[in-house]
Amino acid sequence: MPTTFSSYGGAAEVTGSTHMLEFDGHKVLVDCGLFQGKRIPTEEKNRLFKFKPDEIEAVVLTHGHCDHSCRLPYLGMLGFQGNIFATPATRDIAGLVMADTAHILEKDFEWLKKKKVNYPYGPLFRMKDVLKVLDQFITISYRRTFTVAGSLKCTFHDAGHILGSSMPVLEIGKNRKIGFTGDLGRKGTPIIHDPEYLPPVDYLVCEATYGNRLHDPIDDACRQLTSVIKETVDRGGKIIIPAFAVERTQDLIYYLHVLTDERKIPRIDIFVDSPMAFNATSIFRVHQECYDDNIHEQFLVQNKNPFGFENLHYITNVEESKKLNEYKKPCIIISSSGMCEAGRILHHLKNNVEDPRNTVLVVGFMAVDTLGRRIVERQPEIKIFGQPYKLNAKVKILNTFSAHADYNDIIDFAKHLDLDRLRKVFLVHGEPDSLNEMKTHLLDNGVKTVQVVEPEVKYDIFE
Repeated sequence: MPTTFSSYGGAAEVTGSTHMLEFDGHKVLVDCGLFQGKRIPTEEKNRLFKFKPDEIEAVVLTHGHCDHSCRLPYLGMLGFQGNIFATPATRDIAGLVMADTAHILEKDFEWLKKKKVNYPYGPLFRMKDVLKVLDQFITISYRRTFTVAGSLKCTFHDAGHILGSSMPVLEIGKNRKIGFTGDLGRKGTPIIHDPEYLPPVDYLVCEATYGNRLHDPIDDACRQLTSVIKETVDRGGKIIIPAFAVERTQDLIYYLHVLTDERKIPRIDIFVDSPMAFNATSIFRVHQECYDDNIHEQFLVQNKNPFGFENLHYITNVEESKKLNEYKKPCIIISSSGMCEAGRILHHLKNNVEDPRNTVLVVGFMAVDTLGRRIVERQPEIKIFGQPYKLNAKVKILNTFSAHADYNDIIDFAKHLDLDRLRKVFLVHGEPDSLNEMKTHLLDNGVKTVQVVEPEVKYDIFE
């Protein structure tokens, strides 16, 4: 019986990552993420598994981002009772992200009812479902081999993407290996370790979010951020930054701390308006095993807190958040969600996008059919809470801050594999142009066979 690999989310798209291995009568998932996009079609996709959840024996979770972890509670509701394997930091981050998502889903449902919107669905899952699925987690550190199901063993390697992110290498039987990049990070980003290179594998399932793009150099981050802040402050405006509460927000805080200490930016108030980001930053303080040498030195030797300084303010309650609407001086507001699909960022955009003095600073990938993508496209009018607003604010995109590998990073990563042994690379987690260009790049650099994965197609491996 052949082993098969298939994708039920994250194939030919960026959100909803859900991949399956079937072998010797066992079914195991790698990730189980939430789709994001237009409300009704996305809701329908999130509610429909094209497999039976109660037949899944285990889940291997690469990291805690919503598009990789946040259908786990729903999977549990539909009968999944197996183990969920993750690194310790991923378990903590995923718990936070799933709980925040449950809160957003419930608040969104209440808002729809209040507005008497005829919407056919209740919340996809609730907090009790998150708590239930958290009991199914088993945490394993990097580079420690463990048994997943049957003859399937797994070893986590550091992906360098977010706190605790991993690249699982799955071994089926004797020395038959398939690696998953999850979301592959970049070298030289602050706070966490650089991505590792993988040991020899027969197959690789690789992300291609930026398969058709190159990022600005990491060293440019402070220079570009300084320029945006100075220009906006000179106009008397505010800088509104939609940012993922996990990793991106902490990176920004670190850079802003450095720039403030070096007096390269005006001393203005910086507000992190996200209870989730506040809680995520607390998790960062706990998991110092994930830090690179620089941050480790600051925490343990110099006893400095990279995530706290004089003009940085964490906003946790709603009343404090609302008061920011009345704040008239230049400032920086960092808020989630990163793709502008939910959360407090919507209120800050609503109150600030029509003012040409302000800047919306985009520091991460915006998927198709999200409000963030419409801002990136600089559409002259955008809808927030169903109401139209003129996009008069400046829009600045800084690719420097992306936590995803670009195509040069992926080429370098692939070249460090044993290309004689590597039979095929499966490309996932990208839009069509990115996937196709990444395929060309890999073929041009010594990879023998590259497959752009189609949704729900079963690919035979280890025949």
